[in-house]
Amino acid sequence: MTQAQLAQGTSPLLAVRDVSVVFGGIVALNGISFDMHKGQILGLIGPNGAGKTTLFNCLSRLYQPSSGDILMEGASILRRPPHRIAEIGIGRTFQNVALFPNLSVMDNVRVGTHARTSSDIISDSLRLAWVRRSETDMNRKVHEILSYLDLEDVAHTTVSGLPFGTQKRVELARALAADPKILLLDEPAGGLNHEEVYVLGDLIRRIRDERHMTVLLVEHHMGLVMSIADHVVALNFGKKLAEGTPSQVQADPDVIKAYLGSKDQ
Repeated sequence: MTQAQLAQGTSPLLAVRDVSVVFGGIVALNGISFDMHKGQILGLIGPNGAGKTTLFNCLSRLYQPSSGDILMEGASILRRPPHRIAEIGIGRTFQNVALFPNLSVMDNVRVGTHARTSSDIISDSLRLAWVRRSETDMNRKVHEILSYLDLEDVAHTTVSGLPFGTQKRVELARALAADPKILLLDEPAGGLNHEEVYVLGDLIRRIRDERHMTVLLVEHHMGLVMSIADHVVALNFGKKLAEGTPSQVQADPDVIKAYLGSKDQ
């Protein structure tokens, strides 16, 4: 039985409810709704300007919707500031890599673990026993993730000197370090060659299956989305255009028209 089949009949892990975003007089999102179930890989697709990144930024709390709600395990996330979104289990990567360029790979990944720690400046200064145990656990987790993503050989290398594809893996490692329930991937295939995209698709499936994460993927690379997603939501001009399995969305006339145009345009 697939992860998607297991999701049937269960409450959604994430529910987007009639979300709209208006910037000045421009409607970036117009009443978007969909559910995301535990264990799914959900692909969010659409042409440039469709509203994909705007919705992503609402999910990670960088933007505040003008109306509507976003529920995580039945509770609204909209009153949480961005710096407190990781603690409820939402992690993300960015379209343009957002790492600390002058830190090592290991230190960048270690930053991700702090989303789930509860230490404070006094406890840290006193080097209390529970702080030392926490640091040991943190370092063990960092090394495990570096090994998982084949980054051990560059663990002590400064990020700025690494190839773009490797930097993307470092950012993914940092997101995984926070143990998210939902992993938001923003254009992870951007800048990768064909072979790297194939490896990425296999890696995303492994992360879902082996680390028991739910994945929301915003991606222009249609081949990647259609090969790994269980469910696809298509946007265009801020509205939901279609929703369903990859084959259903791929064959939808409105989706075809949005991507390819039509003779009467």
